[in-house]
Order: sequence, then structure tokens, then C-alpha cells
Amino acid sequence: MSWKIEKRKIGRAGGKFQRNARHKEWDKKYGEGSWEIGYVIDGEFVDQYTAIDSVYYQSYVKHFEQHLEDLSQLIKLAKVLRNPHAEATTGVDLQLPAIIRYLKENGLKLEGKEVVDIGSWQGQASHPISVRLSPLHIKCCIQPRWTLEKWWQEEKCLAVWE
Repeated sequence: MSWKIEKRKIGRAGGKFQRNARHKEWDKKYGEGSWEIGYVIDGEFVDQYTAIDSVYYQSYVKHFEQHLEDLSQLIKLAKVLRNPHAEATTGVDLQLPAIIRYLKENGLKLEGKEVVDIGSWQGQASHPISVRLSPLHIKCCIQPRWTLEKWWQEEKCLAVWE
């Protein structure tokens, strides 16, 4: 038995009500626990949680390693990080956990005094670094010609256990 890709390009997760409705639909169609959202990496299906670690988080690691000035500015400026898009839409927040994990794993702490958005909402961002650290601008570590957001949305698929 193994995972079979049922549908590619399943689109954005959406807000919590949209996500819950899709999950109920898939439970009904495929059976509870018999489907998984994920990605095909190196020819193998990996669940979304594995991809968060191996692609999403690693893309931020690579960005900070290549752009030390962004890391330094973030640490000096921010007291608190916020994802305005996730707050406004009840969408899934992946960028804050990735950045917070990076800081923690590297023994770093925010030293600033400001609330700094990571990403934007309706064209508004708290600081220029908000845009630079958005997944719309971070390069994907396994497909550097794409942004992290493009890869995350375009490559997401639904797999069914056979």
C-alpha cells in the first residue's frame, strides 16, 4: 500500500471554514484518515508537515544565511511578529512559525520595540522588511526560480492511501 496522487494543484487552503468543508468532503469521498495533503519531492509523496520542515522552514534558513542584513534588521526592529494576512483571513500561518523556529534554534531573540508584519494585507505592510520576508519574495530552497509561496501553492496535491 502507498500514497497515490489523486489531484494536483488543489489550490489555496483558504480560511478555516473553507478548509473544514474541504476536509469533510474528502473524508466522505475517500474515508477519514485515507487522504493527505502534501507534495511530491524527488519523486516521492511527502505530507504537508514534512514539507513544512524540509521546504518551508529550510527556505527561510537559506534566506537568512544569504541575507544576514535582513536577519539583523528584523532582530533590531521587532519586538513582536505578526502575519496580517493570516489574521484577516483565518488562513494558515506558516511564515511566523518558520521565522520563530529559526530564531530559537540559533539562540537569537527579537530585541526591538515594534510589531513587525511578515507579509502584507491588502497592499499594506508595517515595514519594508515585511515584504522582503514574505513568502511571496523568499526563494524556494528546492526550486530557486520560484518563490516559496508559488511553490507551496502550485505543487500542493491531494494523495489517497491505496
